[in-house]
Order: sequence, then C-alpha cells, then structure tokens
Amino acid sequence: MKMLGKIQKFISEVGVELKKVSWLTRQELIDATWIVFLSSIFLGIFIGCTDFALSKLLSLIIR
Repeated sequence: MKMLGKIQKFISEVGVELKKVSWLTRQELIDATWIVFLSSIFLGIFIGCTDFALSKLLSLIIR
C-alpha cells in the first residue's frame, strides 16, 4: 500500500511539472527540425570530405 501511494504521488508531481513546460508551437517545431536536419547533412558532408582528404594525404605519405 505504501508503494502505491508513492507511485500516485510521483505521477501527480509529473503532471504538475508538465504544466510548467514551455511547449513549442507547431511552426517552431518544424523550424527546429529543419535546422537539425540541415545541420546533420552539412556536418556529414564536412566529416566525409575531411575523412576523404585525410585518407588521401595519409596514402601519399605512406607510399
């Protein structure tokens, strides 16, 4: 019985905290998603190009 009371208290506290959360609007969420998506693509391209360049440089050094 004591455990059930703790669970109920926890769930009610979670509800109180969720009411304090500042939720994004739909447009803000879409904009943030695009930023993450495009940043991931650019970072992937950068890392891929850097890896390619360094591997070519290393292969020239090893020869």
